[in-house]
Amino acid sequence: MTDHELIWRIAGGSGDGIASTSQNFAKALMRAGLHVFTHRHYPSRIRGGHTYTEVRVSADPIQSRGDGYNFLLALGDSFARNPSEGAYYGNEEIKPLSENLDELAEGGVIVYDSGLLDASEIENFDERVEENNWHVYDIDLRSMAREHGREVMRNTAGVAVTCAIADIEPDVIKSLMSDAMPDKILEPNLEVFDDAYETVQSEYDVDTPDVSAPTGEHDEEQVLISGSDAIAYAAIDEGCRFISGYPMTPWTEVFVIMSQNLPELGGISEQVEDEIAAAALAMGASHAGVKAMSGSSGGGFSLMSEPLGLAEITETPLVLVEAMRAGPSTGMPTKPEQSDMEHVLYTSQGDSHRIVFAPGTAAEAYDQTRKAFQIAYEYQIPSIVLYDQKLGGELSNVPASVFDEEPNADLGSVLSEAELEEAPHDDSGKYQRYQHDTENGVSPRSLPGQKGGRYLATGNEHMPAGHISEDPDNRIAQMNRRMQKVESIREELDEDGEFNTVYGPEDADYGLVTFGSQQGTVEEAAAELNEKGHSVKVLGVSELMPFPKEQVKSFLDSVDEALVVEMTASAQFRGLVQKELGGYGDKMSSLLKYNGNPFEPLDIVEGFETALLEGEALPDNRTKFVPKVGE
Repeated sequence: MTDHELIWRIAGGSGDGIASTSQNFAKALMRAGLHVFTHRHYPSRIRGGHTYTEVRVSADPIQSRGDGYNFLLALGDSFARNPSEGAYYGNEEIKPLSENLDELAEGGVIVYDSGLLDASEIENFDERVEENNWHVYDIDLRSMAREHGREVMRNTAGVAVTCAIADIEPDVIKSLMSDAMPDKILEPNLEVFDDAYETVQSEYDVDTPDVSAPTGEHDEEQVLISGSDAIAYAAIDEGCRFISGYPMTPWTEVFVIMSQNLPELGGISEQVEDEIAAAALAMGASHAGVKAMSGSSGGGFSLMSEPLGLAEITETPLVLVEAMRAGPSTGMPTKPEQSDMEHVLYTSQGDSHRIVFAPGTAAEAYDQTRKAFQIAYEYQIPSIVLYDQKLGGELSNVPASVFDEEPNADLGSVLSEAELEEAPHDDSGKYQRYQHDTENGVSPRSLPGQKGGRYLATGNEHMPAGHISEDPDNRIAQMNRRMQKVESIREELDEDGEFNTVYGPEDADYGLVTFGSQQGTVEEAAAELNEKGHSVKVLGVSELMPFPKEQVKSFLDSVDEALVVEMTASAQFRGLVQKELGGYGDKMSSLLKYNGNPFEPLDIVEGFETALLEGEALPDNRTKFVPKVGE
């Protein structure tokens, strides 16, 4: 967090409209010319509980949540089931205030709804306020909202109070309200907004020199988008017209977005009984000649292992998305982690041959999902987009031009009926769908109903026409051909050179290496480290399979030491690097975080300076440092 940005945290209960209010607040400030980045925290319990969203606002581009925050709007939990300290989960009603104080910056602002919250119930509250020089505003937002109609409008009142204290032009918010709200609720919301804003202006002596919103201007049109949005829109732009799935947090967001849009495009969305059926149904649609996808999160993706293997051996194009969350088993369903990496790379029986992308930003999620479809249908291979709750749920502004690419409905390596006439056939008349000798491992496919395209698709090893075969020579030929696809794809990705990101000075002494959603946070940490006089650069890896060996090797060879940053407890990504490169364990240390919260830039700065450079223990248990081999 810098002196020139606002990091606003709105806290309440599940059902209090925290997510929608924060999204509209972020969108309004983006429209006003600012860069925004959101971080959402919500409970895994079905019954709900304390939830908050941070909106980080800056005049300059930002890629991560900040280090702490400087403005708290605590609405209280109006749906709290246990408003007493003796309850199993404590006093849930007051948690939006009591549980959000530790990360509030010195000199920060606290606005709380005194119609629902009583700060005197929090031990040492006044002492902490004085010690940290916090500016506290207790305003009865609840009563103010009720005066104008509905209690839920206290969110609007809270936003108006924010504007009055943080010097945000009211019309910035009111303009968005006019666009987003139907007439019947717009007028009372505008009334409560004006009432709350004027109350602060007239009744409070606002003096918050360290907390105010910056001003800015965009060079080009921006859109506010999450990783889930980007994945869904990419699939649609690549011509995907079928999705099947079963709801599971956090993959559900992609499923819902696709389900809302596909019917209008002539596509189909199917919610089925389980994830085995979901993957199998998508594979069937793809076999029939439709671009198809499915997906899940950890537990559901486990059930997809068998269909995934079937797609590999039948060479059926398929795109799957896997939204990681903290495990094992149910674990913490709404908390981010990256520990499904090995599961996704290696699940299913036999030798895996699939493609796995792990995008680091919403823009990368769009580009890499489109590439996943292109590879899947050209090479007839499963492609997987691996992300997590952090990337899937964060909102950030992205230039609208990112999404200007042309739609693509091409089904890849499919023969026409005229081409099938000239293609090799078995004596039985079946098309030799699985030919042994091909240029890049791909034997073109036919679609059901095509004249001359009949063949057998089976999960057993098979001869060129598809019939079961256990002949050793055939087995070697078919396995070698399928594995050759991965080599051909690696060559294509090397030629593209687009999907792994290098950031920082080329001649840096130290490297930070990460994959997936931590990329932006690591880059912000590197910028801070370089400002402090260290010499640091970053490699963000998105291509997990086939692994970009040469690029990663070149990066590691160019630095004295590297710190691998990942949200796992067992250093899975560092292990992948060592496995693929056959070494470098003596050059890489690990910084791990697996407490349910994503990295903040400060976590990485402290890990680098304290643990890597000075060899001292980290200041608390937020992160874990694992030294390089031999130390």
